[in-house]
Amino acid sequence: MKFVTSNKHKFDEISQVFNNAGIQIEWLKLKYDELQEDFTESISYKSAMALKEIIDGDFFLEDTGLYIRSLSGFPGPYSSFVSKTIFNDGLLKLLVGKDRGAYFKTVVSLCIDRRILQFGGILNGTIAETPSGENGFGFDPIFIPDGLNKTLADMEISEKNEFSHRSRAIKHALLFLKNNNSLS
Repeated sequence: MKFVTSNKHKFDEISQVFNNAGIQIEWLKLKYDELQEDFTESISYKSAMALKEIIDGDFFLEDTGLYIRSLSGFPGPYSSFVSKTIFNDGLLKLLVGKDRGAYFKTVVSLCIDRRILQFGGILNGTIAETPSGENGFGFDPIFIPDGLNKTLADMEISEKNEFSHRSRAIKHALLFLKNNNSLS
């Protein structure tokens, strides 16, 4: 099974989930045009549709958004753009004096036998007052999962993968693959 991403951090996280299930995945390091859409599901699906025309065989990709409740879900599906432009410091400035409740949503699009199936995972939490941690990437230094007192960036990959939005989505896809004998 091929995982399409140009992000090594995502590959490291996801390959560990597959490895824990006894399955090796292939990293198809490919930068592709990611459409800007209003929904994470649409971005993931349309990216998979475009890539199935150029990739031989089965593959999967994922798209993740950070949704902040007091900002009406912003940055949501625009998380990549926000990360590249105002990043964590800019986002923290937008939240001064506001509710910091948020959630990550990951949508995995699995292209198998030229069909595209989607699997999701959500992680609820809050946005920290200041960045913390040296691990992870993107918004991990400012996201504190519910029930914990540390950010995702304060965790090793193995700890983050126990409950993260990305690992939840991947585990749903893995279950489907196992139940349908689609793993080789």
